[in-house]
Amino acid sequence: MQALYQWIVARTPPADIIREFVADRELIKVDIEYFTELTRSIPLKFDELLGEINPVIDRQWAQVDPVEQAILLIGTYELRFCPHVPWRVVVNEAVELCKMFGAEDAHKYINGVLDKLARTARVAEISATSSA
Repeated sequence: MQALYQWIVARTPPADIIREFVADRELIKVDIEYFTELTRSIPLKFDELLGEINPVIDRQWAQVDPVEQAILLIGTYELRFCPHVPWRVVVNEAVELCKMFGAEDAHKYINGVLDKLARTARVAEISATSSA
């Protein structure tokens, strides 16, 4: 989330962010491969991800706080491109990130947006868990 926040706010190239995070920070219990995938792929797929997010948010993207933008981008990417991560885990992790770094009560907004996105991105998975 912090790497994407840096990309959003400072427009630092993803390769530079990855280099900085790996060199300057203690990445304890971090899956470097997954971190690298998210940090590289989300900016590359930004327009596609934003195309999915915009119809389910209640304001212009520019009016969404940059922390919440980063969290929504991660959650949307995971819902679309990481089927190995269960949809409930995606939403829960995003909510927890937002509780840690986002504005007060912003986690409720994140939960609502990602829940709507999951209902279209993970139809089969949600149907299977609903009927079980």
